[in-house]
Amino acid sequence: MPVSGVPLQEADAHGAALFQPYKVRGVVARNRVVIAPMQQYSAVDGHAADWHVVHLGRFALGGAGIVFVESTAVEARGRNAHGDTGLWKDSQIEPLRRVAKVLKDNGAVPAIQLGHTGRKGALQPPWGGHSHLNKDDAARGEGAWPVVGPSALPVGEGWQVPAALGTDEVKALVQAWGDAAHRAAQAGFEMLEVHGAHGYLIHQFLSPISNARTDEYGGSVENRHRFALEVAEAVRSRWPAHLPLFWRISLADLDHELSMDELVSLLRALKLRGVDVVDCSSGGGISNYPTDGPRVPRGLEFRAGDGQKIKAMTGMDVMAVGLIIDPQHAEAILNADQADLIAIGREALFNPNWAVHAQISLGANKDYELWPRQHSSYLAKRAGLADPLRNTVLQRDASRMLSSTPRVAA
Repeated sequence: MPVSGVPLQEADAHGAALFQPYKVRGVVARNRVVIAPMQQYSAVDGHAADWHVVHLGRFALGGAGIVFVESTAVEARGRNAHGDTGLWKDSQIEPLRRVAKVLKDNGAVPAIQLGHTGRKGALQPPWGGHSHLNKDDAARGEGAWPVVGPSALPVGEGWQVPAALGTDEVKALVQAWGDAAHRAAQAGFEMLEVHGAHGYLIHQFLSPISNARTDEYGGSVENRHRFALEVAEAVRSRWPAHLPLFWRISLADLDHELSMDELVSLLRALKLRGVDVVDCSSGGGISNYPTDGPRVPRGLEFRAGDGQKIKAMTGMDVMAVGLIIDPQHAEAILNADQADLIAIGREALFNPNWAVHAQISLGANKDYELWPRQHSSYLAKRAGLADPLRNTVLQRDASRMLSSTPRVAA
């Protein structure tokens, strides 16, 4: 049975809520700061590279409690772009094991997200235009691949028409999710998230906008939920029982927003199948990509009220993500019981030390214990801990770092 997160009221009352430990199933994170999955477009044939080790390792050094690897494809067709990481074959395990070990060795829980883009796949990386792969890309050896979806309905004009998955193909994909989860465990990850949002394949099955099937995977709400629930069962069966399972949902789907009742019904069914934590993403529609394109307002942020409803109506823990920039904002969300974990995305790219700076800003720093020990003794001497003026200066510097950030979505 799942073990829920440690309630904040039972935690150490002398520290900030953001820096209380978090326990779920058999895993304990040192605090509630999470680095969200962010695509890096730097893998080779799905294999993680040195970039991933350095990029992700710095967040562990920066004090985060949990660090997620980017959405990792369960099959080659499920990539967003050529540079996505993957776990569709065994040779991809070892490069990711390096990443997991660096995170673990430096105090963070190693976590990974598994995904499949479905009809939204075969794109250029952002620095290449972030549009559909074209003949110029093919000339460079990065041509498009055929994409798939629940139905032969493209995202929009100019997009590939996806091949509608046959019933047997759907079941094979369910198995691919389970196989990828098993490989993630072999690689040493201790938390796993299924990407069920942002208009990607699972979300495509959930929405009547993209799912026009008439078989057991389409039509009624029950049938549209079937693929997601079978994926949850397959992943949970191949993912160790003592390790937690997260599920990402979209709270703001601009084309077809699932009603709260339907969303809660899905989440309750997922909970019965062993999902522990709901990752409440703030955006990502069925028929638009990228999510910060012209059809999506840039003001999307974590819907605290919805997160609180989901916690109350499902009994599941919630991870908040979306325009959470200030430590005080994060602290307020936790203290109001609107979420159990705070995920930081692009903010962490601007400041990989967000967690340790937040701890100083919130007045919860204790002799720099969250910093790497190779750094902490130097910093303690620098601070002049017996000199209140120096401490005031340090808090001011940390606040300036956190407040000077461009206000962009996580």
